[in-house]
Amino acid sequence: MNKTKGSAGRILVVDDAPDNLRLLMALLKNAGFEVLTAADGETALGLVSDGCPDLVLLDVLLPDLNGYDVCRQLKNNPQTAETPVIFISGLDESIEKLQAFDAGGVDYICKPFHSEEVLARIETHLKLRYALQTVQDQKMPLNEKSLNEKKLNGNSASINIRWQECCPGNYYIQKFSENCY
Repeated sequence: MNKTKGSAGRILVVDDAPDNLRLLMALLKNAGFEVLTAADGETALGLVSDGCPDLVLLDVLLPDLNGYDVCRQLKNNPQTAETPVIFISGLDESIEKLQAFDAGGVDYICKPFHSEEVLARIETHLKLRYALQTVQDQKMPLNEKSLNEKKLNGNSASINIRWQECCPGNYYIQKFSENCY
């Protein structure tokens, strides 16, 4: 996560319309976000390689790569695969929305947008992302613990077999091995 002290998170806004970039940047900065901007897909992908944002707001119609292709590239990159992408576009037909979800987007906002809606959707998807990350962080030590227990059980079984080979019929070794399993 790129959440820093005093920042609500890092958001990359990708839109080829300068007015949209300025409006979204002001809105997000006022809400406490660190904002990165790009006017095309190639620049966006370059910014992402410099530092992974917590969320991407992505227009569909861009001058070089379209938003769907940018999103697919983000989702195919292990470093950014879990980064939520919210499409924000003037295209409001169902087919465009379905293409956005198919490309890996988590939400779709139609232009013209309402500032409160944009912030609410961003907050929702960031909370989901942070919650998922917390669960994954907690799950990792559990997986390591389970792996260590398996190794330990495998080692004790191996030791038990060696003891039984060395001292067949030894009452104490048999009792020990019964208590281990």
